[in-house]
Amino acid sequence: MQRLGKENHSSVSEFLLLGFSSESQVRTALFIFFLLLYLITLLGNGLIVTLIYLDSRLHTPMYFFLSILSLVDMSYVTTTVPQMLVNMVRPRRTISWGACVAQMFIFLVLGIAECVLYAIMAYDRYVAICFPLHYSLLMSRLVCIKMVTVCWSISVTGALIYTVFTMRLPYCGPYKINHFFCEVSAVLKLACADASLNDLLDFILGFILLLVPLSLILASYVRIFASILRIRSTQGRLKCFSTCASHITVVTMFYGPAMIMYMRPGSWYDPERDKKLALFYNVVSAFLNPIIYSLRNKDVKGAFLKVLGDRRTAH
Repeated sequence: MQRLGKENHSSVSEFLLLGFSSESQVRTALFIFFLLLYLITLLGNGLIVTLIYLDSRLHTPMYFFLSILSLVDMSYVTTTVPQMLVNMVRPRRTISWGACVAQMFIFLVLGIAECVLYAIMAYDRYVAICFPLHYSLLMSRLVCIKMVTVCWSISVTGALIYTVFTMRLPYCGPYKINHFFCEVSAVLKLACADASLNDLLDFILGFILLLVPLSLILASYVRIFASILRIRSTQGRLKCFSTCASHITVVTMFYGPAMIMYMRPGSWYDPERDKKLALFYNVVSAFLNPIIYSLRNKDVKGAFLKVLGDRRTAH
């Protein structure tokens, strides 16, 4: 029901998440597909974390950051997918105002953390390939922990700014969010006040939190490729390229859709396209990460075979 007048968030008790198709057959098919995708994502990322923890050969900075990336991915999909699955099977697809704020904040924290983490992982590869003799000193355990601490500090600060500036606006009914979760752009469309400040803020934060880490990644890889080309043996070059290829693939899959989502003008808003983009950088990216890292990585495959071998020996 359309509510007249301007009402602020204190009078909003819940939002309606429109999600995907309203046809029951399509919803059932989507439910099965996303449930399987979610379970495989948890299993794949959980397996990587377990292997890194169990195999002492993987106790290096590169795999320390990879294990954190896997934990972030598991949390990232858990922020949105269970809610989406529940809404596919129940008649009322509602989310309370408090749950919407919490979902938006946690989603942003994890998304920003992933952005910064990719930059840290690129720097790790840069040090490993360009300064191999100083690697253990430059990437000591303490340095790695400091980097991850800075990563989470940036994430929480950025997410807090986004969430506070979005939820401080007055919202008018009907409170229908044309998305499968409380995504910033979709929620802002319900505001009955001028959101031009939010559009400007989104662009500035998008520039800082997306373009700055991406610039660091590109700068790292320019230096890495320059070093690789100086390697005389073809085998040595291929090994270095192989190490970096998985990271470049994952970065492209995540940053491409995220930049379209958070760095475009508010007038370019397209709910159906945004839902697909969000699915890609949130769900599909988290699903593909363990596949890309494990299939292209001899160490991870070796650790998996070692664990299987140890279990067979035990039996």
